[in-house]
Amino acid sequence: MLLIFNVSCKPLSSNKDQIVNPSKLIVLTTFTVLADIAKNIAGERLIVESITKPGAEIHGYKPTPSDLVRASKADLIVENGLGLELWAKKFTSSLNDVSRVVLTDGINPLPIEGDVYAGRPNPHAWMSPLRAIHYVDKLASAFISIDHEGKEVYLKNSDIYKKKLIDLDQELRTALEKVPLEKRVLVSCEGALSYLADDYGFQEAYLWPVNAESQVTPRRMEKLIATISKTQVPVVFCETTVSEKPQLEVSRITQTTFGGKFFVDSLSDKDGPAPTFIDLQRHNVRLILKGFAVNN
Repeated sequence: MLLIFNVSCKPLSSNKDQIVNPSKLIVLTTFTVLADIAKNIAGERLIVESITKPGAEIHGYKPTPSDLVRASKADLIVENGLGLELWAKKFTSSLNDVSRVVLTDGINPLPIEGDVYAGRPNPHAWMSPLRAIHYVDKLASAFISIDHEGKEVYLKNSDIYKKKLIDLDQELRTALEKVPLEKRVLVSCEGALSYLADDYGFQEAYLWPVNAESQVTPRRMEKLIATISKTQVPVVFCETTVSEKPQLEVSRITQTTFGGKFFVDSLSDKDGPAPTFIDLQRHNVRLILKGFAVNN
């Protein structure tokens, strides 16, 4: 049994501390997963907020006038990049006085395979705990650039959090090794699990490549059903930011179990199963183990 699943990982800062000191520099991230990682690096020195709320579909998000006002007052805007937030480039183009960091700059992305997005980089690199270390280093450098006096804090916090990510990688690896090799196919709605699959020896199958192209065509459904039939995978999943109805139909046709919804593009609220990035990873792996009838 992996008792470490019960360990909670909370950011080093708190909203209460942020509100008390309005003089702190403001960091805005494009979505909640990045905000949580950033808070762990920022500690109590910065105010870190997400533009989008928990549960938001970030690929096609449409910024509001209030978002633009918040961004104009920020000292740094944090993006994922690799085409994830297509709205962000237009969103930030008018903010000449606001610094910007793209966390996947310099990373070696996995390509999307097949479908209309074939060959384009898969943007969901944070789904690999080890690749998320690249995010941490980029954040630390960006924070130091806007607040050099906090350099020691950011580097220390980065080291602490990177150690947690390394430990998380080993934890997930140990857990997922229990899934039989011949059954290791992760079936989801969006092709957002490529990095997790690559890290831990799984294949991936999905209804659409990215949520920006979330149309379920007969060809896509037929292809997924054929893959499930060929591999005899027993369980299918979806993601929290999209409707699971098409996948429930796939489950019905293939007589597989619907294993639940992964958190990928968004955290849950603080009382949900994935209030932090590390909780998100653990939640998803618990769903996988349960779906494949593996005791953890």
